[in-house]
Amino acid sequence: MTSAQKTFENLPDEKRDRVLTEATLEFAEHGYHQASVNRIVGRLGIAKGSLFKYFGNKQGLFEYLFGHAVTQFKKPLKDIRDATSGEDFFERIEKSLLAGVKFIEAHPLIYRIYLKMLFQENFPLRDKFLSEVRQASAKFLRPLITEAIESGQLRADIDLNMTVFHLDSVMDRFLQACAVPSLDGGAGLFGADRTTIENKARAVTDFLRHGLGVTS
Repeated sequence: MTSAQKTFENLPDEKRDRVLTEATLEFAEHGYHQASVNRIVGRLGIAKGSLFKYFGNKQGLFEYLFGHAVTQFKKPLKDIRDATSGEDFFERIEKSLLAGVKFIEAHPLIYRIYLKMLFQENFPLRDKFLSEVRQASAKFLRPLITEAIESGQLRADIDLNMTVFHLDSVMDRFLQACAVPSLDGGAGLFGADRTTIENKARAVTDFLRHGLGVTS
């Protein structure tokens, strides 16, 4: 983090949150290339130079915004990991899925930016940002899987990295289906009520349990 960005973080919460809110709205609605710093500062009622003082340019603003979003996404996962240590592995995955749904509900514009990045090949720094998301997911899942193998909840012969890959893929698609109707694929997640989503999350983890768990 640059000294200018640190200065931004030292701003009063209300002012900092307004900047991030307007930037998130702009990138979510227009993508990266069509996003306009002029529109952002116009809605904020500040000079463009004030924004560039903290971030340098539009890319710097986006990099900070996305990094901030990844940090927000990791916090509830860390809370689940710490609070559920020693519990049933598949129930921990189920709670993680539901935490992801809550994050999307609380931050729909952030998730829209992620989807744009995921499906638009010309998104600047796409590989870098998506790699950060996947790494954050792997960092969360790997110790859960390792702990479950060691405690006998998962088969000892499974490949750790491939298990991380499959679980990350399943969880990512579950959240996509909750957020985008065309990505639902008949799962019945988009627009579903809380009870239905909870039941679907349990069905997913039950499916995983039969494929990965130790059978008697």
